[in-house]
Amino acid sequence: MHELPVINSILNVVMKHAVANNVNKVVAVHLQVGEMCDLEEKWMQDYFDYLSKGGIAEGARLVVERTPVVMKCDNCGASFHVDLKQNAALACPECGGEKYSMVSGREYYITNMEAM
Repeated sequence: MHELPVINSILNVVMKHAVANNVNKVVAVHLQVGEMCDLEEKWMQDYFDYLSKGGIAEGARLVVERTPVVMKCDNCGASFHVDLKQNAALACPECGGEKYSMVSGREYYITNMEAM
Protein backbone atom coordinates (compact mmCIF):
# COMPACT_ATOMS: atom_id res chain seq x y z
CA MET A 1 0.00 0.00 0.00
CA HIS A 2 2.98 2.34 0.39
CA GLU A 3 3.03 2.56 -3.42
CA LEU A 4 -0.12 4.73 -3.37
CA PRO A 5 1.42 7.96 -2.02
CA VAL A 6 4.52 7.47 -4.18
CA ILE A 7 2.45 7.01 -7.32
CA ASN A 8 0.26 9.95 -6.36
CA SER A 9 3.40 12.13 -6.19
CA ILE A 10 4.61 10.79 -9.53
CA LEU A 11 1.23 11.46 -11.15
CA ASN A 12 1.25 15.01 -9.76
CA VAL A 13 4.64 15.65 -11.38
CA VAL A 14 3.46 14.11 -14.66
CA MET A 15 0.32 16.26 -14.68
CA LYS A 16 2.28 19.42 -13.86
CA HIS A 17 4.58 18.86 -16.85
CA ALA A 18 1.72 17.75 -19.09
CA VAL A 19 -0.24 20.94 -18.42
CA ALA A 20 2.85 23.14 -18.81
CA ASN A 21 3.54 21.55 -22.21
CA ASN A 22 -0.06 21.46 -23.53
CA VAL A 23 -0.12 17.65 -23.62
CA ASN A 24 -3.37 16.03 -24.77
CA LYS A 25 -2.54 12.47 -23.77
CA VAL A 26 0.17 10.84 -21.64
CA VAL A 27 1.13 7.51 -23.21
CA ALA A 28 3.95 6.31 -20.94
CA VAL A 29 5.97 7.38 -17.93
CA HIS A 30 9.54 6.10 -17.64
CA LEU A 31 10.84 5.62 -14.11
CA GLN A 32 14.19 4.76 -12.51
CA VAL A 33 13.61 2.69 -9.37
CA GLY A 34 16.43 1.43 -7.17
CA GLU A 35 16.79 -2.31 -6.58
CA MET A 36 16.50 -1.77 -2.82
CA CYS A 37 13.36 0.28 -3.21
CA ASP A 38 10.54 -2.06 -2.33
CA LEU A 39 8.04 -0.59 -4.79
CA GLU A 40 6.44 -3.41 -6.78
CA GLU A 41 5.81 -2.77 -10.47
CA LYS A 42 2.41 -4.45 -10.52
CA TRP A 43 1.11 -2.31 -7.65
CA MET A 44 2.70 0.79 -9.10
CA GLN A 45 0.82 0.29 -12.37
CA ASP A 46 -2.43 -0.63 -10.60
CA TYR A 47 -2.34 2.51 -8.45
CA PHE A 48 -1.34 4.66 -11.42
CA ASP A 49 -4.33 3.28 -13.36
CA TYR A 50 -6.63 3.98 -10.41
CA LEU A 51 -5.38 7.52 -9.77
CA SER A 52 -5.21 8.57 -13.44
CA LYS A 53 -8.71 7.36 -14.32
CA GLY A 54 -10.64 10.03 -16.22
CA GLY A 55 -7.58 12.22 -16.86
CA ILE A 56 -5.12 12.68 -19.70
CA ALA A 57 -2.82 10.04 -18.17
CA GLU A 58 -5.52 7.35 -18.13
CA GLY A 59 -4.21 4.21 -19.81
CA ALA A 60 -0.57 5.32 -19.68
CA ARG A 61 1.92 2.59 -18.92
CA LEU A 62 4.73 2.80 -16.44
CA VAL A 63 8.10 1.71 -17.82
CA VAL A 64 10.29 0.82 -14.86
CA GLU A 65 14.06 0.46 -15.09
CA ARG A 66 15.76 -0.84 -11.95
CA THR A 67 18.88 0.99 -10.76
CA PRO A 68 21.60 -1.21 -9.25
CA VAL A 69 22.77 -0.83 -5.68
CA VAL A 70 26.08 1.06 -5.64
CA MET A 71 28.16 1.72 -2.55
CA LYS A 72 31.13 4.02 -2.06
CA CYS A 73 33.88 2.94 0.29
CA ASP A 74 34.46 5.39 3.13
CA ASN A 75 38.05 4.14 3.35
CA CYS A 76 39.41 4.42 -0.21
CA GLY A 77 36.56 6.12 -2.10
CA ALA A 78 36.01 3.29 -4.61
CA SER A 79 32.47 2.72 -5.86
CA PHE A 80 31.19 -0.81 -6.28
CA HIS A 81 28.00 -2.64 -7.24
CA VAL A 82 26.27 -4.85 -4.71
CA ASP A 83 24.53 -8.07 -5.72
CA LEU A 84 21.50 -8.35 -3.44
CA LYS A 85 21.18 -12.07 -4.17
CA GLN A 86 24.46 -12.86 -2.42
CA ASN A 87 24.47 -13.30 1.33
CA ALA A 88 28.19 -12.69 1.64
CA ALA A 89 29.55 -10.01 3.96
CA LEU A 90 29.82 -6.71 2.18
CA ALA A 91 33.33 -5.33 1.78
CA CYS A 92 35.04 -3.00 -0.66
CA PRO A 93 36.60 -5.01 -3.51
CA GLU A 94 39.51 -2.53 -3.69
CA CYS A 95 40.69 -2.29 -0.07
CA GLY A 96 38.47 -4.72 1.87
CA GLY A 97 36.98 -1.86 3.90
CA GLU A 98 33.68 -2.53 5.61
CA LYS A 99 32.50 1.07 6.00
CA TYR A 100 30.64 2.48 3.02
CA SER A 101 27.86 4.82 1.96
CA MET A 102 25.04 4.11 -0.45
CA VAL A 103 25.30 5.98 -3.75
CA SER A 104 22.24 4.49 -5.44
CA GLY A 105 19.69 1.75 -5.01
CA ARG A 106 16.79 3.27 -3.03
CA GLU A 107 15.78 6.11 -5.33
CA TYR A 108 12.80 6.53 -7.60
CA TYR A 109 12.29 9.29 -10.14
CA ILE A 110 10.79 10.08 -13.53
CA THR A 111 13.28 9.97 -16.38
CA ASN A 112 10.99 10.56 -19.34
CA MET A 113 7.38 10.93 -20.38
CA GLU A 114 5.83 9.95 -23.70
CA ALA A 115 2.92 12.15 -24.69
CA MET A 116 0.85 13.39 -27.60
